[in-house]
Amino acid sequence: MTQITEKMIRLETVKRVAEFMLTAARTAPKARGIDNLVLAMATGTDIELIAKKMDEIGNRPDGTPSFIRDADNIRKAQAIVLLGTPIKSQGLKLCGRCGFADCEEKDMHPGFPCTFNTGDLGIAIGSAVSIAMDHRVDNRVMYTIGQAILEMKFLGEEVKIAFGIPLSVSAKNPFFDR
Repeated sequence: MTQITEKMIRLETVKRVAEFMLTAARTAPKARGIDNLVLAMATGTDIELIAKKMDEIGNRPDGTPSFIRDADNIRKAQAIVLLGTPIKSQGLKLCGRCGFADCEEKDMHPGFPCTFNTGDLGIAIGSAVSIAMDHRVDNRVMYTIGQAILEMKFLGEEVKIAFGIPLSVSAKNPFFDR
């Protein structure tokens, strides 16, 4: 009889949950049905590349120690779900939620986010972490991962706002009580 232990299937289980999380993020509601999300999963050596970038950011004169702490944390992850969005207006004539009169005026200031981009990203993150919770996979939403992958252009040149959700199956959640 061949015994299959939890430890033997852990990585594949976490990767499968990450795939479900990506699906949940993709199908989350989007403003006007416009999908501006860029979604990916990092595993193995990609996690280490992201962690090294986080270490680099944390060691800069203007860096924060939380980047180094979070880099150590994600090295314990089996996978990381990456979510980002470019900054694209919705083309509305009546809105102004971004602080400009309408999307036409906002488009003259391309560095200012459209509130719908950030809202859609937030809803997608919520959908994704609910899947991790449903499968009892430890996770945490981290802006520090997002900053690293933005600088690395991991999700592409157009993505300007990003977050990462590291995933772990272990006896204790490595992303809390740090």
